[in-house]
Amino acid sequence: MTALDPAGSARGRGLGPQISTPGIDELPESFRSALGELRRARPRHQALVEEIPAPVKLAPYAVALRAEVLEPSAKTPVHGPARLRPAPEEPDMLATGRFILLHDPQGQETWGGTFRVVIYIRAELDADMGNDPLLAEVAWTWLSDSLDQCGVEHSHAGGTATRILSESFGSLEERRASNTVELRASWTPTGSHLGRHLEAWADMVCSFAGLPPLPDGVVALPHVRRN
Repeated sequence: MTALDPAGSARGRGLGPQISTPGIDELPESFRSALGELRRARPRHQALVEEIPAPVKLAPYAVALRAEVLEPSAKTPVHGPARLRPAPEEPDMLATGRFILLHDPQGQETWGGTFRVVIYIRAELDADMGNDPLLAEVAWTWLSDSLDQCGVEHSHAGGTATRILSESFGSLEERRASNTVELRASWTPTGSHLGRHLEAWADMVCSFAGLPPLPDGVVALPHVRRN
């Protein structure tokens, strides 16, 4: 069954994501309540959020979502060099991410609680950013600041930020070099407002895509590739 009516889908109106909940009556009350919090979340409309298959081996209960941020349309204000680029026939993907909420009613020692949020964000950058030694540190610092500014109550946060430089040779040498930043992180929710965790993650994906921030003081990663 689908717990959220399609009219309220993230793709259609920028509201909470559709979350499929087969056998919902068999789920523990704590997880049903968490799903309700996620359904009521209001992620940024630029992040196209939808449910994907959740991992089955990490915890007894889990739900997973995916977000994509595409090239803004001609009607959307665009910043920086993107203003000079003709509108593409098909929008490019600027950033992508995954959000997983895990639940173990018995708790897990490494979590320090019964819930765990696991996220992944990936975006391709300008070539000049690939050699910036502070890029990974900036990505992690921005994550911490974003969680705080969105009012996300959490503990036991950890993760990695990775820079990936890809160059082609031989018969593939005509392919341009690419620089990618990837952020993998997880933390334990300590409050009841789980929807804020989803909203903060969606906002992070938008910032990695180079979109102007919504909350005051949150700065998007610089020089995100748009060409």
